[in-house]
Amino acid sequence: MTELVEHGKLYIGGELTDPAGGGVIEVVSPHTEEVIGRVPHASRADVDRAVAAAREAFDHGPWPRMTLEERIEVVGRIKDAVAVRHEEIARSISSQNGSPYSWSILAQALGAMMVWDAAITVARDFPYEQRRSGVLGPILVRREPVGVVAAVVPWNVPQFTAAAKLGPALLAGCTVVLKPSPESPLDSYILAEIATAAGLPEGVLSILPADREVSEYLVGHPGVDKVSFTGSVAAGKRVMEVASRNLTRVTLELGGKSAAVILPDADVATAVAGIVPAAWMNNGQACVAQTRILAPRSRYDEIAEAFAAAAGALVVGDPLDPATQVGPLVAQRQRQRSLDYIKLGQDEGAKVLTGGGRPAGLDRGWYVEPTLFGAVDNSMRIAREEIFGPVICLLPYGEESEALRIADDSDFGLSGSVWTGDVEHGIDFARQVRTGTFNVNTFSLDMLGPFGGYKNSGLGREFGPEGFGEYLEHKMIHLPAGYEGPGGA
Repeated sequence: MTELVEHGKLYIGGELTDPAGGGVIEVVSPHTEEVIGRVPHASRADVDRAVAAAREAFDHGPWPRMTLEERIEVVGRIKDAVAVRHEEIARSISSQNGSPYSWSILAQALGAMMVWDAAITVARDFPYEQRRSGVLGPILVRREPVGVVAAVVPWNVPQFTAAAKLGPALLAGCTVVLKPSPESPLDSYILAEIATAAGLPEGVLSILPADREVSEYLVGHPGVDKVSFTGSVAAGKRVMEVASRNLTRVTLELGGKSAAVILPDADVATAVAGIVPAAWMNNGQACVAQTRILAPRSRYDEIAEAFAAAAGALVVGDPLDPATQVGPLVAQRQRQRSLDYIKLGQDEGAKVLTGGGRPAGLDRGWYVEPTLFGAVDNSMRIAREEIFGPVICLLPYGEESEALRIADDSDFGLSGSVWTGDVEHGIDFARQVRTGTFNVNTFSLDMLGPFGGYKNSGLGREFGPEGFGEYLEHKMIHLPAGYEGPGGA
């Protein structure tokens, strides 16, 4: 039986302190359906305290006034500690959200370390000041920290998304109130320990586990200058609406329904080996998952057979078992959501090629078999709506132009891939798809390039200099005509 993890305090302004209210979040194992943890539920009063601490630290504290190298030194210690404690972090996350432990090691923990490291690389090379020749004389363009940041992260990749926001925000000189999901708050206490040991000054970071109501209060707080949110489209639209009341800047990383396009000249074995882990990654609970697989009609049966065999062979079970490839979904509601979509797909006329129910021998836990639908039309709801579970659609197409049209025929535009025997042709195909990230004969997410979506997949970017710039303001300083001094770094 998993040991119960309990925390009685909140991390506000760099210190563990008693919560203002008596609310409690119970963390339930998606594998055993038993309570495995309890933490305080942050209240509005706790948000007020955290924002006040962040405001004071930004307006009067040392953090924004340190040199970049001094901030890099502190953030570097955070990165190093995440690497040292990666197994502990991975186990904590897997126990909460069902992510397979082997995947958690690579993506949840070491992936977060890589995000911290990439942010340091970008910060070192970023042009904070630039001299330009203006129409009326020389100008100096500065980039300055935006201020107090509200960072709202989801349950599916909590440390990865936290690092994606905290890394650039802290390095830019901002202060942050981080709001973890109530499904996965336990790992945030590890992060709090790491941040304190790294030497973050007082007030720079607060961590407040809470539900949507308190999240809404945070993103609408007048003391917040910037909101960075990762989550569903519906929640993202609400965040934007609430933040707009104060004209608070927002970055939104939302959902996806990404297409993996297999061209007629592709090697099927290579495509299957690359797409299967990208489709069923993190139990299908990933915004970038390749959930629509497009196959040419001339090879459809061959491809369908290969994918059904590969999906059916995935090992389903205890997320803490290193052999597990697909674990349980995070909550009963998510399991029911996947089952409802499976029934809907059958009602719409699609055919279950493999999966479709609860895995044999797993009578407890929020499990759904890795499921592949064939005979899917892109107008079906299972092909248009984000399921966020292990349910994948295989769609046929005729000419390549039809494949491109189907790939783009979506309310989302977050990720995608093309699989072909001609890489140059694949690059040309990638240029035509309206999506924020795309892959040719591979699937990855590079932290030194911009990540984000078109259409309903979001607003703004994370990672790379583009994502770093989201935490900075532009300032133009006019210089006197004829001035030739140094004027900038």
